Amino acid sequence: MADTRYSIVSPKGKLTPAASQQEALAAMQGSDYVWFDLFNPTHEQLDALAEPLHLHPLTIEDCFDDDQIPKIDLLPEYTFVLFNTFHWEGGELIVEEVDVLVGTKFLLTVHRSASEQRLLGDRFDAAIQLDMGNVRKGPDLLLHLVLDFVVDSKLSAIEKLQDGVDAAEEAILRDPASYKPEGLMHLRRQVLSMRKSLLHEREVLSRICRKDSPFVTDKAIFSFRDIHDHVFRYLEIAEICREMISSDMEMYLSIINNRMTMVANRTNRVMRRLTLITTVFMPLTLLAGVGGMSEWSMMTGSENWRVSYPLFLLLMVVIGVVNYYVLRWLDRRDERVTGASSGELRGDFEGPRSVRAKP
Repeated sequence: MADTRYSIVSPKGKLTPAASQQEALAAMQGSDYVWFDLFNPTHEQLDALAEPLHLHPLTIEDCFDDDQIPKIDLLPEYTFVLFNTFHWEGGELIVEEVDVLVGTKFLLTVHRSASEQRLLGDRFDAAIQLDMGNVRKGPDLLLHLVLDFVVDSKLSAIEKLQDGVDAAEEAILRDPASYKPEGLMHLRRQVLSMRKSLLHEREVLSRICRKDSPFVTDKAIFSFRDIHDHVFRYLEIAEICREMISSDMEMYLSIINNRMTMVANRTNRVMRRLTLITTVFMPLTLLAGVGGMSEWSMMTGSENWRVSYPLFLLLMVVIGVVNYYVLRWLDRRDERVTGASSGELRGDFEGPRSVRAKP
């Protein structure tokens, strides 16, 4: 639902609501300046300000385009600044726009939200009253207050992102087998979206601090540098979160790989034991088959069974022992050549605990 407010700011530090757009435009003819605040406006409402404020058609188009990155446009009649806001809804990071136009005698803010919750609401009105001594000096200082409020409102969303990264790391260390790595990829997409916005906002503030805009006076530059520091700090936090997500993914893959290696080593050890048993008993099976078919008694004579059968059993034992030690010798020789240990891996891999960076 559209909600439009017009406020007249006098040099004496008084903010007076205007009853209509015509009254607000008329106040611009004197020493006052006007703040036009449009929430979820229609095209007709913004078009009505195009002629008196000399708004460029592309500026109006940008105010209704949801797929914009933060930027600054320098026009002869005003400076157009686009910033983003962050908030979480249903586990998703929602990025919305705030468009601000500052001129010599006016400040125009356009912000839209699907949640029908006004960003520049009661809390911002209270901030204006507390800082009225600066706001009365010009629209550039009101611009600073708007951008400062928008940037500060990002902190809760950034902290929630940090909580998500920390929770993912704890879940990986606690039970990596049941953890789903899709959660890390989801967090990574949110971090990249936030980082892209903050990068462009930093550039916007850098241009303002370089005095690129003629509508931002020297007395307001220091205030914008403070906002620039906040954005730079948030950008560092986003970078840290991105590095932590990459480290968590590497740690998760290392743990899973280590456990798979342990299972493979157990399987290999069982197979080696079965192979050893099979190899040892193959010649014994042959001898048992020969003896079972009476060939042995035919070779030694049936009358010598008292000697031939104990000799047969002794031969089986000797062959089994010889086979066992030959296989052990071959196994140790292979270990010396390859340098591989046949022992089972013990212990689980545990990655380093991350240190959470607080703004």
